[in-house]
Amino acid sequence: MDQKLNYIHNNPVDAGIVLSAEEYLYSSAKNYSGMENESLLNVMLIE
Repeated sequence: MDQKLNYIHNNPVDAGIVLSAEEYLYSSAKNYSGMENESLLNVMLIE
């Protein structure tokens, strides 16, 4: 599961859209990195 989540979070980085996954506006990467207060999305974390 972690491998798939990392793949999804890193797609905008690999595409050159952002420098880090947390910078992508519609990514749940912020939630997983502890920045959930800055996220636009309500996310249920997979543990």
